[in-house]
Amino acid sequence: MPQMSYPAHFRATLTLGLPLIGGQLGQFLIQVTDTVMVGWYGVADLAALVVANSVVMLLLLFGSGFAWGVMPLAAAAAEAGDDVSVRRVTRMGFWASMGFAILVLVPLLLTPDLFGKLGQAANVALLADQYFSIAAWGLIPALTIMLLRSYLSALERTHVVLWVTLGSAVVNAGMNWVLIFGNLGMPELGVRGAAIASIGTNIVAAVGLAIYARVSEPQHELFVRLWKPDWSALSQVVRIGLPISLTTLAEVALFSGSSVMMGWIGTTELAAHGIALQLATGVFMIHIGLSQAAIVRAGRAFGRKDSAHLRRVGVSSSSLSLIVALLTLVAFLTVPEPLIRLFLDPAEPELPAILQVGVTFLAAAAVFQLADSVQVMALSLLRGVQDTKVPMVIAAISYWLVGAPAALLLGFWVGLGGVGIWLGLGIGLTMAAVPMMHRFWWRILPQLERAEKTARS
Repeated sequence: MPQMSYPAHFRATLTLGLPLIGGQLGQFLIQVTDTVMVGWYGVADLAALVVANSVVMLLLLFGSGFAWGVMPLAAAAAEAGDDVSVRRVTRMGFWASMGFAILVLVPLLLTPDLFGKLGQAANVALLADQYFSIAAWGLIPALTIMLLRSYLSALERTHVVLWVTLGSAVVNAGMNWVLIFGNLGMPELGVRGAAIASIGTNIVAAVGLAIYARVSEPQHELFVRLWKPDWSALSQVVRIGLPISLTTLAEVALFSGSSVMMGWIGTTELAAHGIALQLATGVFMIHIGLSQAAIVRAGRAFGRKDSAHLRRVGVSSSSLSLIVALLTLVAFLTVPEPLIRLFLDPAEPELPAILQVGVTFLAAAAVFQLADSVQVMALSLLRGVQDTKVPMVIAAISYWLVGAPAALLLGFWVGLGGVGIWLGLGIGLTMAAVPMMHRFWWRILPQLERAEKTARS
């Protein structure tokens, strides 16, 4: 087929990616709403939310690897016009996701004083346990959302993902206002109210996406005979998805571990860390939206064995992600205080202390924006061509043999405190970015080009 120009590739990536970015930012808005509202309620509650939600998000992102695995598989099948394969891998993606949820929820919910065992202060640990015991059940609808989003994205039906997510953000804010603060005659539940609101929001979004998928794509019959196993398709999903899950676990666990380490320093540092992490995560959602578009476009190019198209997809997607990283770096270094103030009540007595610490954390976060954008895009391009095992090994080594020890060394042994922990995160991301980028551009892509050249000759 005739090759698209680079401007056309930029437009195609943005056309597919902007709704996905909006959906990711909408999901982030839900997290921000929780953080802001609980922050207004109390600093101890905010610290508890930060540490407990880091575990909830770790579980969600770990389990979402199976949904992410569905995306390149479904995109390649859709490009080939194979509706049966689209249905099979999506159904078994649901099986794998729900199996994961059951496997992890039971032991964690049965563990008493979970966050006390993680070294958190007694008052923070009590509140964190209360939040987690409720919010953890939201993992089931949340993983369903991830699966349906991947399925619809693979079919390039991304606008519905945006609108359902934005609607969910409105529902979440309303439920938070009622349940956290005890408005409209409801009991004042504090951080427990935020947990209940999260579950309700996830259920609303899951039902909305399921209805849309059933109505818009009736030929796939996703929910017919959902109980019936398809071992071949399940094996395919697990083969692609499990390495994605483990890769995600390696990265997310590093950031969750940073919250635990920050809790060892103090409540003020943990609250500031939570705010800085929310801001960095907000930007990361833009990269995730672009990377999801890259997975779909790379998956379709891979499905039709078009390496020239794949190369241009890689260049355009990586360039857009790099632009976002540069803009973020400038924002974090020039206007840190106004960004941090968004998360706290102006009358909060600890505001000056949190601001002082948070500004230094954002400066450290700005440093690794470039590495973060490179690693997430390279990783997504590799997933688009269904290469997931080697990136898993790279992630494990980079984050846990380099990043975590660096955070401990700089934060506690060198004595840099919270800033040292953030610098350790940046070192881990950089160590992941370089080999992943090398693997896609200098190993996988040339192999595909040689294979196509051989096939033509």
